[in-house]
Amino acid sequence: MNIVSIYRKFPTNLDCILHLEVLRWGDTPTCPYCQSQRVTSLPTEQRHHCNACNTSFSVTVRTIFHHSHVPLQKWFLAVSLVLNAKKGIAARQLARDLEVNKNTAWRMGMKIREAMNESEQRNILSGLVEMDETYIGGKPRAGSGGEPPKRGRGTKKTPVVGMVERGGRVKAGVAKKDALTMSKLSALVRRNVDINNAVLITDEFKGYLGIKQFMPHATVVHSH
Repeated sequence: MNIVSIYRKFPTNLDCILHLEVLRWGDTPTCPYCQSQRVTSLPTEQRHHCNACNTSFSVTVRTIFHHSHVPLQKWFLAVSLVLNAKKGIAARQLARDLEVNKNTAWRMGMKIREAMNESEQRNILSGLVEMDETYIGGKPRAGSGGEPPKRGRGTKKTPVVGMVERGGRVKAGVAKKDALTMSKLSALVRRNVDINNAVLITDEFKGYLGIKQFMPHATVVHSH
């Protein structure tokens, strides 16, 4: 993503914050301090209040953007410049491109590179990635009134979402039933897949429909 597309997609600081919230939380803000979802969204400044630990927070807490006075648009541009510079980018060049001083540019570059080296980022999936969900638990009992137990997404078993890099790594985790929504599945993909260097393959479940809005997405029709 280049300079023009960054400012076209994120014309204001609020646009950047809303993008980070979807990327990090989907449609359910989560306290970064205690992981509670008992959160009240405050009407101003895109801040939230945790009713569990009585702390206010924004989406930038525990990210490289926290406590920074540099506008988020410039941070997004800096990330793009660092990622697209195959041989690296000097702090002076970054400072000129962002219109910040050299020391600020150096600190931003260091934070971005440190974040890229975190184990979670090193394990991000790329190439052909297949994604599906399954359900685990004991043998289901018959429903009330003699009704047969439900199968698939109608079951009461615990859902597990998995992503497999073709010929490579696997990521899987237990999910809540309400985590299989379009926004939450899209956020899960953004956290675990290199959306600029991957093609995601899923079935036709409606929860995956939003993925094609931000990365290549192919579907497999199991009924054929």
